Amino acid sequence: MSLNVHIEPSSGTPPLVEYRWDTDTDILSAQVAASEGAETPAAAIELQGSDGSWVILDVRAGRIRGVEVAVWPDVRKLPQLRPPEADFASVVIPGRRAAGGSSEIDTPLSAEVDDPERIFHFRLGVGRETRAVKLASDIMIDVEPSGVVAGLWLLNVPPFPLDL
Repeated sequence: MSLNVHIEPSSGTPPLVEYRWDTDTDILSAQVAASEGAETPAAAIELQGSDGSWVILDVRAGRIRGVEVAVWPDVRKLPQLRPPEADFASVVIPGRRAAGGSSEIDTPLSAEVDDPERIFHFRLGVGRETRAVKLASDIMIDVEPSGVVAGLWLLNVPPFPLDL
């Protein structure tokens, strides 16, 4: 099963992202500051890796409003990891997945990070042709030409608090 999205043009400035680490559980949360859709029911889309890893997308009004890395996949550390160029756009999740409740998508899930651990890239499935789309100041997704989400980027992640 896969996660399909529609990409719509957007103008203005991408909304800001606020990161939070839970030091007891190693959970990383990223919340998108957005007033639009705040009162609508939340939907949770759980991306589950075959290794037991979990990345959860918080969706409101058909838009991704948060990301939570609940159980980390094995993370490959790279000396450098550069995110691709991306234009700001509205990423819309159509249908019942955006309507409330939760759904689960089983997919191969892998992660890579740059050496200072400030850029995280989560890959869904196997590598394929994609384009990057910026949905918030520090969150991008990789989308196949068919509209299937193939990856997720978290940029400018603050250090884990114990590393300070």
